Amino acid sequence: MAKDSSKVWSVFSLVAALGSAAVARKAIDRAWQISTGRKPPENPADPDVQVWEAVAWVTTTGAVVALARMFAQRRAARYYFRSTGELPPPLRKDGQ
Repeated sequence: MAKDSSKVWSVFSLVAALGSAAVARKAIDRAWQISTGRKPPENPADPDVQVWEAVAWVTTTGAVVALARMFAQRRAARYYFRSTGELPPPLRKDGQ
């Protein structure tokens, strides 16, 4: 059962992380357009993108997407716990 639950958790966690990252990215794109009046940079490494804009975009995107993924995975772990009565395999401490 532990091996099956590990696979279930891996898929469940991956779906939660990818879904939350996609939603966060759309929200960031929209917020960028509203706040700057311009489209977000497609490639921050492009020399035509101003350095301040590239740094702001990479910093904002990285932080927001990472936070969204973390919260989604925590929520998925809570759901997994409620459904199975135990933490997902990678989150179990020794002896649990």
